[in-house]
Amino acid sequence: MPLIPEEPQIHESAQGPRATPASGRTAPTPRPVPGPRPAAPPRPGRPGPLRPTPPVQRTPRDVAAAKPGPSVPAAPATVTGSATPQIQLIPASAEGALDAAEEAVDLLLDSGRAPGDVLVITTGEQHPWAAHELSFGEASYWAQHDAGDDVFYTEASVAGRAASRPVVVVAVNGGSDAAAASALPLALTRAGALLIVCGDPQQINSVLGAGV
Repeated sequence: MPLIPEEPQIHESAQGPRATPASGRTAPTPRPVPGPRPAAPPRPGRPGPLRPTPPVQRTPRDVAAAKPGPSVPAAPATVTGSATPQIQLIPASAEGALDAAEEAVDLLLDSGRAPGDVLVITTGEQHPWAAHELSFGEASYWAQHDAGDDVFYTEASVAGRAASRPVVVVAVNGGSDAAAASALPLALTRAGALLIVCGDPQQINSVLGAGV
């Protein structure tokens, strides 16, 4: 009688991967592929890059429609050290001088001025950006001035430490008459091409002269 060959026995160890893990064992979890690292969060309580409350990007047409007041002329691109800066007066009350200065800065940037070209001096209350940055220490505050890559805001009492910039904007937003009397001549020496003064015309003219 012929022998019927037995079917080969397939041992469990020779089988392929198990569809389910053996009892008591947990199948390893595949490691996720790491994606790009997220950017580091900004320092708590401090705005990101140093633009003092960066202005909303607007077209010249939007600016003209939103701001019917006096426009700020663009200053010459290059100015020699002996040139006398152009002076422009923007009438404003002490309460509105800071807002007028902000509008002047926005117009300067919209017209093509680089942020690092502009220095803003206040005679009364500090600009909010300056007050905020000073809360991190004077060294950090003045380091931003020295970097020269953004609009810098300072007050009249320490403005003598600021270096010259092509455009200086002064907001006569209060303070004593002595503060304005010292800030305006100083601003004139710091302005390379253009000095913009926002405040009471009578007070400003009495300091800078009737030819303003």
